[in-house]
Amino acid sequence: MKTNSYAKAQNPLLLRFHRLIDAFAKSDDERDFYLDRVEGFILYMDLDKGQKELDDFTLELDEHPDRFAQLPKMTFYETKKFMEGFVNEKVYDIDTKEKLLDVIQSKEARENFLEFIYDHLTELEKWQQYYVERMRIRIIEWLRSQEFVFVFEEDLDLPKIVMEKVKQQLFEAKVGKDVAQAREVLNQKAKTYYSNEALNPRPKRGRPPKQQVKVEVEPQLTGDIYTTVPPACRMFLYLPDITTASAVTFSSRYGTEAELLANLRGTTRVKVDTKLEALSQRLESLRQLSSRLSGIEDIVGERDQKFFKSVSQQEPMVSLEPEEAPKKRGLLDVVKGFLPRRKEKKVEAEETPAPKAPMKKVTPIQSKKKK
Repeated sequence: MKTNSYAKAQNPLLLRFHRLIDAFAKSDDERDFYLDRVEGFILYMDLDKGQKELDDFTLELDEHPDRFAQLPKMTFYETKKFMEGFVNEKVYDIDTKEKLLDVIQSKEARENFLEFIYDHLTELEKWQQYYVERMRIRIIEWLRSQEFVFVFEEDLDLPKIVMEKVKQQLFEAKVGKDVAQAREVLNQKAKTYYSNEALNPRPKRGRPPKQQVKVEVEPQLTGDIYTTVPPACRMFLYLPDITTASAVTFSSRYGTEAELLANLRGTTRVKVDTKLEALSQRLESLRQLSSRLSGIEDIVGERDQKFFKSVSQQEPMVSLEPEEAPKKRGLLDVVKGFLPRRKEKKVEAEETPAPKAPMKKVTPIQSKKKK
């Protein structure tokens, strides 16, 4: 690759790993992505731009083919291999494994696969970790084949101020002591990506470390500083704000995880939430109604009283003691005034027992004694 006509970077290129994952996943027959060899920025040929801008951008690519490397396309066979590898290596439930294998064989396998995974949260975290690990190997293989000297910015633990200086002084030979030390760290780190360990990561031997609570810390990434972007390419810079692996999607259709969740065809969780909300509203209305009717137990039957008691279990029941009867009587008299007379008579008949009939006295018959 001839890059003698361009300024030469004094340290390995600082690349955003999560941006490369996103670009690799979205690169297909309709989308073209390019990686710059001079500064490491990514270009995306957006077909929604104007025709003049597209012509100028295409002319720039044709005139400098040695500067921009086109990212490979994700084939159906490669994506299918990703999904099948995850199912065979990471899914242990037999029913879930069979369902996922059926999904992989269906149309729009990537979207259906993601939809199933996001509906089974136990598999979601395992899938995100597996996908990032496999894509990391895939990207490193391609960068090595293109002879890039690079470092993933997410893998560095340098102060933010020093990182900004390194980016600003990328092409300067004479730099300060802090930048010179940072460049040495970058050179040592760049060699690890060309080792066998980078493509075949193995767990470390020895006693396993103590299990601790995993704390996810977002990497402290610096802003993008590019000074040699051609004018025709500036509006095609691909600079998505992606800092975590969970925000990267396997689908080429959705840009972010939020967009994926909003457009999932299987809206079972949304339906469940709406049903629960409607049910809670109905229960609340029943509680309010039961609290209003808690004072009219005197004018309803025993069967209705049992119903009201079962609905208003959380509401305190009103005790029918003699000393409290006069306090309720005023309200009951008002309520009884709006009731039909027949029902009122029936209630009064139930409340006042019928008088008992007087007992008849019978004089016993005395028989005369025979002489």
